This record gives sequence, structure tokens and C-alpha cells, in this order.
Amino acid sequence: MSALRSIRQLTASTSRALAIRSPLATATRTRLPALAVAARVAAPVPTVRAFSVSTRRFGEGSSDVALSQKLGEEMQYEKEVDVEGEPEFLKEFKKTGVWTIEDISGNDEVALSRKFGNEDIRLIFSIADIQNAEEADMEQEESEAGATEEEELNTSYPLRCSFSITKVPSTIAFPSAPGALTIDAMCQEGTFIVDNISFYTDGKLATELTADADWKRRGLYIGPQFDTLDVGVQDEFDKFLQERGINESLAFFVPEYAEHKEQKEYVKWLGNVKSFIDA
Repeated sequence: MSALRSIRQLTASTSRALAIRSPLATATRTRLPALAVAARVAAPVPTVRAFSVSTRRFGEGSSDVALSQKLGEEMQYEKEVDVEGEPEFLKEFKKTGVWTIEDISGNDEVALSRKFGNEDIRLIFSIADIQNAEEADMEQEESEAGATEEEELNTSYPLRCSFSITKVPSTIAFPSAPGALTIDAMCQEGTFIVDNISFYTDGKLATELTADADWKRRGLYIGPQFDTLDVGVQDEFDKFLQERGINESLAFFVPEYAEHKEQKEYVKWLGNVKSFIDA
């Protein structure tokens, strides 16, 4: 969800809240039943019951047309504020030719992969973290109205990332793959903050995205918290990751691409739901 969309939703929710609390609105709601009763008493009873036939558009619901119209308006707004074509930051990232982007339309996860020597490196992050962070910010801002629109647009949402590093088996040095490293980190404001680094003797178990593999990993030791390691060990791990391209440049790209991906999926969702309502 874009930052502009968050501001629009916050404004709309505040307006609705003020309308509900308005004494005039309360008084109007209170008087309506009495007026309706008076109207029914005054109106003459028709001798012949009149029937009217109207054809509803779309499904069978009376609200279908209004909902479809609102979805269309929202979709049009999002398309107008969105940049057409491939954004510049994405073009520059692809030019480097270091990382390959694996982005399946309709999925909320994105994977980046690359080779480094005899290693296969893979990064996975989810755009769901953006939605969760925005919802938390909106709840906080409803009680704290100090943030400006510019601050909203420059907000960097933390994204949880998972790296896996596996080695290609070598018939000379290693007859089989010597396990795998997995790195859990938080990406925010151009930095990867490492939580922990785990080692798995079974490289396949470390990278499989199945329920069975996840269940097996839960019973294994995941390693110490990274910030509890000796400072010298932490420094060398930082150099290890930097050398493999897990650096500031990548940390700036990940949240930017997540915003881009979330925007595309949201517009697609609006279109799909509108088409369903219209059918």
C-alpha cells in the first residue's frame, strides 16, 4: 500500500469518526423514526397495490453498482499516481547484472538470487511486512497528529529478510554440499540488521520451503543472537556479507522494490475484485 494511499485512508477514517460523533448527526438519526411514523399515518392507503419491476445491474445485490464504481475510482487514482513503465531505480539495479529478481505476479514474496564463487546466495522478503507496518503507523497517527505529509512519504518500513548461502558440490574438494548458512535480518534505512546466523548440515533442509522442512527446522539449534557474539566475530561476519553484495546498496533497493511490488499487486487486486463484482 503506497504512502499516499495511507494518508487518504487516515483522512477518510477521521472524517467518518467526526461525522459519527456530531450532535447534529445524532439528533437527525433520533428524529427519523418519528418522522417516518407521521408520514405513514398521513399517507392514504392505496386501494390497488402497485408493483414495479427494475433490473439490477451485476449479481443480485443492490450495492453492486456503487461498490464497482468506488473500486473503479480507486483503481483510476492509483494508476494516475503510479509511474508508468519500469521505474528508474529498477533499471539501474538490473544494469549491474549482479542479482536476479524472481517475482511471481500474485505472490507476496520476492526472491533475489546470485552466484558468488562456488556459492548460491538467495534473499527472500515479503511485501506483507509493508502492509502490517502501515496499519500500525495509521493506528499510532490517529492519536498523534504531529507527522507531516512529507514525513509520511519518506517513511522507511522495516522488512524482514532471510538469506541462504549454499555451496555447489565439488568432486575434488567436497564430494557433497557442506551444509548451508541461513541469515535472518531486518532491512531498514539502508542497513541489514542481522538477528542470527544458523548453520544446517543438510543444505536441502535449510532451503526447502515446505511444511515438513519447516517443522524439522523448528527442532534444531538456530545459533546465538548475532549481537551477543564477540565484537571481532561480528565485524568479520559483516565483511563476509559485504563481500557477497549484502550491503547498503541492496538494503536501499529491497524496500523500494517492495513498495513497487505492493503497488502493482494492489492495482491488480482492485481490477480483479471489480471484474468479479461486475460479472
